[in-house]
Amino acid sequence: MELNLRSSYRYAIACPTSMGVRITPEDRMAVHNSSRFYMQATSAESNVLNVSSSLGRECLVLTKFVKGSPVAEFIKSQLRARNIRYEGVDVEQGGPWGYRHQFNIADSGFGMRAPRVWNDRAGEVGRTLSVDEFDVERIFGQEGVGILHISGLIAAMSEDTTKFCLAVAKAAKEHGTLVSFDLNYRATFWKGREEELREAFHQIASVADVLVGNEEDFQLCLGFAGPEAGGKDLASKINGFKEMIGQVKEKYTNAKVFGTTLRQVISANEHLWGALLLADDKWCVEEPRQIPVMDRIGGGDGFTGGLLYGLISGWEPEKCLQFGWATGVLAASSLNDYAEPADEKQVWDIYAGNARVQR
Repeated sequence: MELNLRSSYRYAIACPTSMGVRITPEDRMAVHNSSRFYMQATSAESNVLNVSSSLGRECLVLTKFVKGSPVAEFIKSQLRARNIRYEGVDVEQGGPWGYRHQFNIADSGFGMRAPRVWNDRAGEVGRTLSVDEFDVERIFGQEGVGILHISGLIAAMSEDTTKFCLAVAKAAKEHGTLVSFDLNYRATFWKGREEELREAFHQIASVADVLVGNEEDFQLCLGFAGPEAGGKDLASKINGFKEMIGQVKEKYTNAKVFGTTLRQVISANEHLWGALLLADDKWCVEEPRQIPVMDRIGGGDGFTGGLLYGLISGWEPEKCLQFGWATGVLAASSLNDYAEPADEKQVWDIYAGNARVQR
């Protein structure tokens, strides 16, 4: 594949992120009528790293913590358990109305009752990330990073995080690190900042080697015109995305890999799941298959995590797509919102549809 990966690095993948916690009702109950919840440390970006970290690759999050917070200590403990290193300053809370880590409150849904997500992010400490808080020369120059992964969530979270993502993307490119950018458009993050964020996302996309997003992401984040109106069938969706990426590829010539997932919801417990990848000027298509779903949150991050693991491993595009498809399925089979493979074999068994007991 036409990617110039660094010959040596300490961290396979690194990412800027704002860590928080997610609480989910037990037994697929809804949030409003539950009294027992499962808590996990979470962020979209660290969830992407989790595939590689679970499979033995050293990964790093660049983040920020509230000093003395038990929630911060819980997050650090969870990251250590997931084999993810972290760097970030600890800042004073500033009293009960000061800084804190975000709470993501979500249920898994059941049957025809859809999952619901409620984000509680006021006072989030990660919104104040600054490049001055990190030794980027040591991290990217001396230690080395294979891939820097940036999500549109952290890039659009605040003016500070936007500047931070631009700065670390620049540092990464100066030191030969590949850049992965998952556009991840969120209307609530963009409100009132459309012009500013469009320019910032353009700058990040201009240095990106890997671009991930659906048609809407590319239209709303980067200003591309949508494809001509067509049917809603699978073939139309695939052709529409291919048409869109043709435009993207002409504008962002540094990017060599373009990917997206295909999802059709049958019920909260059952989806059709597929994926597309363009690499080496060749399209790879993973036709949607019916999959059971325990919790859908994190499926897209699982896909991106598997894709990046394949790229860092030097695999051919089709193999990267297959692995990413399967790690997305793995994330959807867990109450955690990240994929946590035991080994590569487990992922390939998922891809092959082999659910026979392993003894």
